[in-house]
Amino acid sequence: MHKEEHSEQQTFMPFIDDDVALPKNAREALPEMTPQEELKMRANTVKLIADIAGKNIEPTADQAEDATKTAEAMMENPELRPEFGNYPNETIAYLAGLVAQTSHMVAPELADIKLSVLNGLLQEAATAKTARERISAWAKIGEIDGVDAFKKKTEVTHITKSGKELEEELKKTIEELKGKVIEGEILENDDD
Repeated sequence: MHKEEHSEQQTFMPFIDDDVALPKNAREALPEMTPQEELKMRANTVKLIADIAGKNIEPTADQAEDATKTAEAMMENPELRPEFGNYPNETIAYLAGLVAQTSHMVAPELADIKLSVLNGLLQEAATAKTARERISAWAKIGEIDGVDAFKKKTEVTHITKSGKELEEELKKTIEELKGKVIEGEILENDDD
């Protein structure tokens, strides 16, 4: 005799607030993001899928060139929002690497300019063809405020005291000096 297994299939319906509209599509469901944030999210997704599939993400020379051109365009115009969905996964991954490496946030504020300069110098130091060029780039990095590799630090402490405190300190110093005066007598020279 066969023992039949009966399992009841239950359907669970998640609770959804009546006053919350559901997005029409995935694009609408996404939060507002900068192009850099969207690129990072897409690259993380590409990496996760590649890791699950056990595949390497290696762009062709053309894909790497497309990514480089797009990165340059994004640097020139920080407001540019490329249509990332039109690029293959390999281009997205390579582009995300370029953007992360240079952290190319071009400058609405001075801190962003400093970061761009630092990242540019780091790129130059890493890719310079000669030792002289590398040393020059590293020297410039060392001079950046915050890195301060060559800065000699001098501290000056200003102490503000009242006239009465200064007078008491001065009297105390004079009293200490009085005790240090050595009294002696002058001996006459016998040669006379």
